[in-house]
Amino acid sequence: MTAAVAKAPRPGWREVLRGLSRPKVGIMLMLGFSSGLPFMLVGNTMGFWLREAGFELSAIGFLSWVGITYSLKFLWAPLIDKVDVPVLGRWLGHRRGWMVVAQLVIAAGLVGMAVVTPKAGLGIFAVFALVAAFASATQDIVIDAWRIESAEVKGELALLTSAYQLGYRTALLITEAVILILAGKFGWSISYELMALLVVVGLLAAVMAREPDSGKRLVGVVAAPADDAPTGVSDAMVMRWIVALVIGIASLVFVILLVARNEGLSWDTLRLAIGIPIVIWLLVRRPDGAVRKATWSRPLVRPLVRTFDAVAGPFIAFFKEHGRWALLMLVAISLYRMPDFVMGPMANPFYADLHIAKETVGAIRGGFGMVATFSGIAVAGLFAMRFGVIATLLVGGIIGPSSILAFAYMAHHGGDPGVFAATMVIDNFSQGFAGVALIGYMSSLTNVGYTATQYALLSSFYALPGKLLKGFSGVVVDHLAVSHGLLDAYALFFVGVSLLGIPAFILCVVLALRRRTMLERQRTTGA
Repeated sequence: MTAAVAKAPRPGWREVLRGLSRPKVGIMLMLGFSSGLPFMLVGNTMGFWLREAGFELSAIGFLSWVGITYSLKFLWAPLIDKVDVPVLGRWLGHRRGWMVVAQLVIAAGLVGMAVVTPKAGLGIFAVFALVAAFASATQDIVIDAWRIESAEVKGELALLTSAYQLGYRTALLITEAVILILAGKFGWSISYELMALLVVVGLLAAVMAREPDSGKRLVGVVAAPADDAPTGVSDAMVMRWIVALVIGIASLVFVILLVARNEGLSWDTLRLAIGIPIVIWLLVRRPDGAVRKATWSRPLVRPLVRTFDAVAGPFIAFFKEHGRWALLMLVAISLYRMPDFVMGPMANPFYADLHIAKETVGAIRGGFGMVATFSGIAVAGLFAMRFGVIATLLVGGIIGPSSILAFAYMAHHGGDPGVFAATMVIDNFSQGFAGVALIGYMSSLTNVGYTATQYALLSSFYALPGKLLKGFSGVVVDHLAVSHGLLDAYALFFVGVSLLGIPAFILCVVLALRRRTMLERQRTTGA
């Protein structure tokens, strides 16, 4: 093998540590904080406030669905990818303009929640919570795109991802633990208003940041046709796209009505839900080879092609780039953090059933747990820069699910503070490491032409399956408790959840072997 095609040396630890001094890393830290700030305030912390206000668990559970916006953000990500914000878009640029708008709306939503309060008007309170959640999900779309597009040198993406996670986790600590202290002294309304003031961190970061190269964003699959010469689109294609649009809108209305009427899903409805996407795909797919130039439909070509490029283009680009491996990648991503999601709802009840005081839980989480989390994030970022994204993904795929076994061990040692502290250290370090590994891998898969939309799609695949399954975690523990006792049921549950990580690890190994084969082929051919 010649030197020209020899494998490039990986950066040494000195080069890795030198990257921490880049101003971009500090800005990413602040943007990560801004991204994590609203998450608990419209989630678990909001539920704490509602419960103290005397609301039923059913109402709290219903309002928790405002968080589903984080898993549906891929639906409006194409708009964020293609449309500039008026005024601010010209002043700050495409990405930074959207950041500022989203952050201002987040602040308005949090202040609205503080002013209205649940007791004064639960409906309006829920609307403000939904506004804050929607703006927060929008901010995530833009910050993820900025992080990916701003990485200019090899290894910088891993460093920015690690900085993002550090800022994000810091915000979670403040909005999950510190706010409880503030609420005890000043009340919930003032606490939420103080949290709204912290949005200024993100605003400063957006102003200080540099707008990524717009050339990275403007690359697309379908070029917008000139007014006088629309090519590649025929009258028949335009008709099919219009039919697909009508079917899509009608299907969406049907689903909304179905949910509103609280009707169960029949087999006919299930077949329809599977068949409609297939029909739409067959209608919108572009035919191979040359097509006849549009005639009567020419005025519709330009907006339809732009709509097609904005909505379908990101997904087509992803499957074109990765081919038959694309589906395998999506499955691996959806399974990677599944154990963490499934065991999550049972963690706090587990501590209560072990009779661990909540003050002890808070102190150890905020002390040992916080240090372990930040250590896992930092180590993962440095490890990814030194050994690559795939190696980091494999390590995270092992230690992430395995750390849940520590909870099974704790189930047989009661509420011993030492065992609890050790469990928190193991779990928080492992989950921090695995989180950076997955985010780094998903970031490496995006196409620069559709950064925001593709990453939103990947992050939705990562979160949705686990969020659906975790609702059954309590049922499993209750069922096991009938025959094994409560603590043994917890132990068996945690062991079973850790085993859920095996399929994801196997898929990661397959993807790693595929990546290795591709690199060897490129070195052999000199590509």
